[in-house]
Amino acid sequence: MRAVNIATQPSADDRLRTLRAIRRALCRATIFILLLVAAISPLAQEQPGRVAKPSSEQKSEIIAPGVEHLQIVRGVKSDKEATGPWFINILRIDLAQARLQMVHALDEAVGLETVSSLAARHGALAGVNSGYFRTTGTYRGDSVGVEVLNGKLMSEPNNVRAAVGLIEGDKKQELILGHLEFEGEIVAGGKAEHAIGGLNRPRGDNELLIFTPEFHRTTLTDPNGLELVVRRGRVVEQRDHKGSSVIPSDGYVIAASGSARDWAVQNLRPGTRVRLILNTSPTENEQTNLWKRATSIVGGGPQLIKNGRVEITNAAEKILPAFVSDGHPRTAIAKLKSGQVLLVTVDGRQPGESIGMSLPMLAELLLEFGALEAINLDGGGSTTMVIKNKLVNKPSDATGERPVSDAILIFPR
Repeated sequence: MRAVNIATQPSADDRLRTLRAIRRALCRATIFILLLVAAISPLAQEQPGRVAKPSSEQKSEIIAPGVEHLQIVRGVKSDKEATGPWFINILRIDLAQARLQMVHALDEAVGLETVSSLAARHGALAGVNSGYFRTTGTYRGDSVGVEVLNGKLMSEPNNVRAAVGLIEGDKKQELILGHLEFEGEIVAGGKAEHAIGGLNRPRGDNELLIFTPEFHRTTLTDPNGLELVVRRGRVVEQRDHKGSSVIPSDGYVIAASGSARDWAVQNLRPGTRVRLILNTSPTENEQTNLWKRATSIVGGGPQLIKNGRVEITNAAEKILPAFVSDGHPRTAIAKLKSGQVLLVTVDGRQPGESIGMSLPMLAELLLEFGALEAINLDGGGSTTMVIKNKLVNKPSDATGERPVSDAILIFPR
């Protein structure tokens, strides 16, 4: 038998230690490369300790004082879509040097208009699409979610979904993100009360709605209900089964059906004095005073990031899991620790160009660039970013840029 010198043969433990040493060396080399990438990425400096992910292509441009545009292509085309690519556009905005404005298509609560048109019409530097909306029917463009413009409530919250608000300051705006709920009531003759289901939208069964002057010239309703015209706090006209009513500039229209109609017939006769109570309030009680100061609000959902951590609240907001896990074109808004704002679009549904992101991927992208709070906005074919009257992303609809209900516009100060 051949003798073996066991002193010269590495043991299993020795081999394991060697492999571990090699792995540590490779890990250190990888971290060094990632830190090098982070050092040359201006946006990655927003959150110390978090490093930017390598990308195949990126470029950055200051388009106005306090407004930076970053365009990134990541990933590679392959047989497995998990490798990408992803086409990303980011606007980073310093609210001390630029300002945001929330606007609705056609300057009403109903109707559609492209982001390009909205930006050009308002003379904006840039803009992105924002809230969810009805895409078909008489009420196309009606917001599905909370919307407040210039201090006036246009649409109530939907399923207590995430929203973003703007607080105006003397020299700087402030962004607030959270969840809002709605409570409304009509008081007739100082004593009779009835809950209000919502504002400026299609009327449901056994429901009482309010139509305000900001909605449209008329209510656009069908004749299957009762409508009461209110001017200066008093019912001036009762219209039963007559359909669309003209909305007075100094009042509103009450629309009721089913059991709500029966209540209105008894308690809202012409000449009756009425009082309207409309309240939106945050589920995060510590933010109540801040939300009271917000003069513009738009709804989205779900929440993506809370206190600098991924926290996707789709279940609480009644959003299907597939909407979270599947890759889609996305639009999002985030607040950074510095108080600056990110507006982000990720193109999708375009194999070989950009496949879209799941919401966890989108949240990680926002964290990478320093997001403290963030919510998802309307995406899919609505995802649009316009800069200096130029479309900088590629919307997924075959027909090109989709008309939307509302947008967030950026202006230099």
